[in-house]
Amino acid sequence: MIELVDLHKAFGANRVLRGVNLHVPKGKSMVIIGGSGTGKSVLLKCILGLVKPDAGQILIQGKDTAKADRDAFLARFGMLFQGGALFDSLSVWQNVAFRLLRGTQKRPRAEAREIAIEKLRRVGLKPEVADLYPAELSGGMQKRVGLARAIAADPEIIFFDEPTTGLDPIMAGVINELIREIVVEMGATAMTITHDMSSVRAIADDVAMLHDGVIQWTGPVGRMDASGDPYLDQFIHGRAEGPIEAVR
Repeated sequence: MIELVDLHKAFGANRVLRGVNLHVPKGKSMVIIGGSGTGKSVLLKCILGLVKPDAGQILIQGKDTAKADRDAFLARFGMLFQGGALFDSLSVWQNVAFRLLRGTQKRPRAEAREIAIEKLRRVGLKPEVADLYPAELSGGMQKRVGLARAIAADPEIIFFDEPTTGLDPIMAGVINELIREIVVEMGATAMTITHDMSSVRAIADDVAMLHDGVIQWTGPVGRMDASGDPYLDQFIHGRAEGPIEAVR
């Protein structure tokens, strides 16, 4: 579904991506791990076209995204943002139905509300939540609303940016379980970036480690612990000693 070919991106003298090659099969859940500042978010932004790569290709189902119609291209994606990124001035259902109320996927208001309530139900929130505002929700509920918005238009590809940041371990487990269930149900292709190894083990089919601007290791999640790669081994076990230098 997604193929990255020799992708490069620099910001001035800072070479963030130095030749990323990655293949994400259709219907699979790929989790990208790596230390802070290694370029995981930049990679997602390049795929979405928010940041233009300096060199390389991004292919979606074999087609170069640089030549794609922008609206049609973005309509294929859903996104769960790290901080929820809900609109404070909109009610919960309007947040969930944001894409359905405007643009190329516009639906009648009543239909959009109905879809929003159904998606809220799918993430474990009752219909009465629909008319509340984000400030009236807990952090875990806000994350669920963000997830409902990500799936509102039934996208083919869903990105999850640090989906469990700021959540307690129990709520993080709930969100991980929801993500896994929904991705499987929808048959969507998923790409997640996270530091949380419990999330990796809960939602990944495949794992890729981004380090020093390249994919250091990639493979099925079941092979991760016995990879034999010293970079991956140090990262997943949180060791201070190893080839990855800790910034002090």
